[in-house]
Amino acid sequence: MTSFWTGNRIRLRGIEPDDWTAFMRFAVDEERMGDLLNPPRSAEGFRAWTKEQAAAKSDGDCFQLAIEDVDAGETVGAVGSYQADARAGWFEYGVTIGADHRRKGYAAEAVVMLLRFMFAERRYHKCEARIFAHNEASLALHRRLGFVEEGRLRDRVFLAGRHRDLVVMGMLADEFAQRHAPRKSP
Repeated sequence: MTSFWTGNRIRLRGIEPDDWTAFMRFAVDEERMGDLLNPPRSAEGFRAWTKEQAAAKSDGDCFQLAIEDVDAGETVGAVGSYQADARAGWFEYGVTIGADHRRKGYAAEAVVMLLRFMFAERRYHKCEARIFAHNEASLALHRRLGFVEEGRLRDRVFLAGRHRDLVVMGMLADEFAQRHAPRKSP
């Protein structure tokens, strides 16, 4: 049987200490896109962070996974659940893909895999994603996956010298099930 965490082109896996260079590139990519601007971080800071992530114990339904291209064995992004309320049945997630690997279907495959786990295995009812309004590619991806725009938080974030809107998108478990058929076992 193929692993639940391996898809057609990607594998979701725990973060390893050697992933530090990929995560350092992702941070540079996000800054170039205008998504995040943080003070520069040292290579040692990224090494320490990935080492910490590799050894971290599970925090319930909040976790971050590396997205690996199965053919190349290269870390191309990350996906994870960042907030989860099991009692109310909702979780929030995020995904990032390195600039050299965008628009190749990695994000879509990783998100569907994560949602399948959270909806089918962990029994959550709703997923939310918060997306910068200027990130048209991410908004389009979420619409294609079946997310619905639920609201716009005006001037919610301050990026690149100005306030920007944040779009809240959501998907319910039954909407996911209707749109994304379960994977068949070999």
